[in-house]
Amino acid sequence: MRIATVVVLAAILAAACWLLLAASTSNWTSIWDYRDVFWRGWLLTIRISLSALALSTIAGLLLAFARRASFLPLRSLALIYIEVIRGSPLLVQILFIWTAVGLVHIDDRLLVGTLILSGFSSAYLAEMIRSGIESISTSQLESARAIGLTPLQTYRFVIFPQAIRHILPSLAGQFASLIKDSSLLSIIGLAEFTQAAQQVNSATYSTLESYVPLGIGYLLLTLPISTLSRLLERRFHYEN
Repeated sequence: MRIATVVVLAAILAAACWLLLAASTSNWTSIWDYRDVFWRGWLLTIRISLSALALSTIAGLLLAFARRASFLPLRSLALIYIEVIRGSPLLVQILFIWTAVGLVHIDDRLLVGTLILSGFSSAYLAEMIRSGIESISTSQLESARAIGLTPLQTYRFVIFPQAIRHILPSLAGQFASLIKDSSLLSIIGLAEFTQAAQQVNSATYSTLESYVPLGIGYLLLTLPISTLSRLLERRFHYEN
């Protein structure tokens, strides 16, 4: 299985190298002239991803608590939100929400795009956090109550330290997915990394040369996170 994977990757790499060599020098020169466009788009993608990560983490934590609430209407609303978000494509959500906010004359693409991405990611983070909390055995919760810990202290000293260890690999993977999902925001004209590549392609008519930096830029962002996710997964699996 590993040999087949290596062969496939080698074939892909060879094909990519051939395409790069086949491209004319003049095409790459024209792409280099637009390096500032790529750079600004790449930085904006990082900004959007970090902002969405922070907002979705807070929202996901609140949704996880809502899913565990004893108040039935709150628990049901949280469940409906999570199922609707997870059950519909992000592209459809972007188009629907952007059209809806346009009716009330909100045209801040950066704000709307970041909120859409945060809302989408929060549904997945909520289920990860909830599963991490529920992975703690009831005997530990009963012991915490027996020694007089309040619910807040139980979450702080008993539940969260263990739950975070369980969900850290998944959280890292979700952050990598969030970065890749941000590329869909180009559909509303947000000048992030993918939109920058499309603009360069339109200006130079060098399609291959425009999208090679795009792929490399996303790999520079996601590969370290994916590697960290695998390392955390192996470490915690070993410790368990």
